[in-house]
Amino acid sequence: MDPQATYDRIAAHFSKTREHAWPEVESFLADRSAAVALDVGCGNGRHTEVLAGCSRSVLGVDISRGLLREAVERARDREFDDIASFVHGDAAALPVADDAIGLAVYVATLHHLPTRDARIRSLDELARVLDADGTALVSAWSTAHDRFERESGFDTTVDWTLPGGETVPRYYHVYAPDEFEVDLAESRLSVVESTVSSGNCYAVVTDGAP
Repeated sequence: MDPQATYDRIAAHFSKTREHAWPEVESFLADRSAAVALDVGCGNGRHTEVLAGCSRSVLGVDISRGLLREAVERARDREFDDIASFVHGDAAALPVADDAIGLAVYVATLHHLPTRDARIRSLDELARVLDADGTALVSAWSTAHDRFERESGFDTTVDWTLPGGETVPRYYHVYAPDEFEVDLAESRLSVVESTVSSGNCYAVVTDGAP
């Protein structure tokens, strides 16, 4: 299942249902700022917009060109296009220089990467691009969500229904909270704090490299 093709297919409709930033992201960013910020898996730019309010420049990266078009349009309409740039890229191979980012969010994206190796590689990539004082928020869908009755992490698909009735399956790896912690520990990131909220695992992280 190709996430780029999936989200290109549903981009316009998906974007209409993703108008507002998550409260957890707004809370994380409320007292933080940086010269350069990053939104990994930026989608339609709803969190890029919040990052634009606490940085001098912000980069949004997404695998879906359709969603990037939605993000560019949002930035233009909301007038943060002078601060924001958007680039096509893979979370597991970020098109960003080492130590370039002071503040980042990587939310609602990790769980779409199809293998554990790719997920940990993406966490390593986030560590690579964070500067010495950089901080990021990472999230993934969790078994703690009310819709699941499992304790262990698992792979699944969740259909997206387009207005005409067509269903488009989306891949998810649903994390158990302890599994989320294990994968973070396996990566180059250092966990500052972690929690479960609204059915998602969250972690505030920094680059753990010495």
